[in-house]
Amino acid sequence: MKTLSIFCSFLFCVASLMAQRKMDRALQTLNKGTIPYIEVSEAISKDSLIYLDSRDIKEFRVSHLKDAIWVGHDFFDPKRLQEIVPDLDTPVVVYCSIGVRSEDIGERLKELGYTNIQNLYGGIFKWKNSGYPVFDPEGNKTEKVHAYNRVWGKLLTKGEKIYE
Repeated sequence: MKTLSIFCSFLFCVASLMAQRKMDRALQTLNKGTIPYIEVSEAISKDSLIYLDSRDIKEFRVSHLKDAIWVGHDFFDPKRLQEIVPDLDTPVVVYCSIGVRSEDIGERLKELGYTNIQNLYGGIFKWKNSGYPVFDPEGNKTEKVHAYNRVWGKLLTKGEKIYE
């Protein structure tokens, strides 16, 4: 039984490493690098960051980072954001599933005059894969993470994948 447990742990580590490499390749291919990244390990150690969730509202309602503000992607409303975060120098971290849509929103923030924007490298997937909590709409910790689709969902190696 112990051998099986060790073998399963080994397989999980290999799968996690493969998912991380795929995530790295996807970000290198799909992003332009216009918004600087912040690593999960760095973000988690800072207190004064405002997290902006650029995923679809159905993804946000499954789970999100603690106290994150939903801004969306397709229905991004600059006026609403400016009411919520009026100080253009506020340190904000935009995120999505892995960091592609959030770069787009980061560019929009830059156009609006925000000066302290970072893109969460690996998004909520890397956050969860790193063992950090996500929260449901009531503020309770949850294992559920919207996996966007079956292809991107392969990059999420921890938590319960939700596709609805």
